[in-house]
Amino acid sequence: MMRLLYKEIRLAAHPNSIVFAFLGCLVLVPAYPYSVIFMFGCLAPYITFLNARETNDAWYTAILPVTKCESVLGKCLLIVFIQLFQLLFSIPFVFLRNALNIANNPVGLDATPAWYGFGLIVYAVFDLVFLSTFYKSGYKAGKAFIVAAIPLVVLMIVIEVVAHIPSLAWLDSFQVKYLQIQLPILVAGIVCYGLLLGLAYRISVKHFDKVDL
Repeated sequence: MMRLLYKEIRLAAHPNSIVFAFLGCLVLVPAYPYSVIFMFGCLAPYITFLNARETNDAWYTAILPVTKCESVLGKCLLIVFIQLFQLLFSIPFVFLRNALNIANNPVGLDATPAWYGFGLIVYAVFDLVFLSTFYKSGYKAGKAFIVAAIPLVVLMIVIEVVAHIPSLAWLDSFQVKYLQIQLPILVAGIVCYGLLLGLAYRISVKHFDKVDL
């Protein structure tokens, strides 16, 4: 598995996708729609798959001693690496933000545990739609992104809107009593991410097996 991931990072990942992985630091910006960070985490797979298509990565991988199943696994591992790295990289900046006593984000939801849970759900839904659509052909990255962008945009809007609903104000709070209530959302996000990524992988393998390279 690590060899597959190493190959994807060195040969398939577009440099911009690596840059996007470091944009988790945007949680430090005082007034910024933090759901946009998730968008960057979804743009990274699209740009990488687009780059892989232009460099004939599928054909190159086909001549390596790996199966189609492992080829899909490598791409899935790369996506998980970029998205999880982005979220983990943002954590120190959340603590720095709180240490600097920066006011709550007036635009939308702050980077609370609930925000991280929602983010994992956004990634999970996007990856499921994007991967399962892309591997129907193995090269139509643009079409896959457009289809996956629909639920992505809807979920991003929902995340920003909930922060302005009075009855859901606890989602935007760093008070200890509210942080404890937010933890189930984070756990749900982790579970959702694992389950939907596994489902995306299985569907993608089934589709890609039928593709004639």
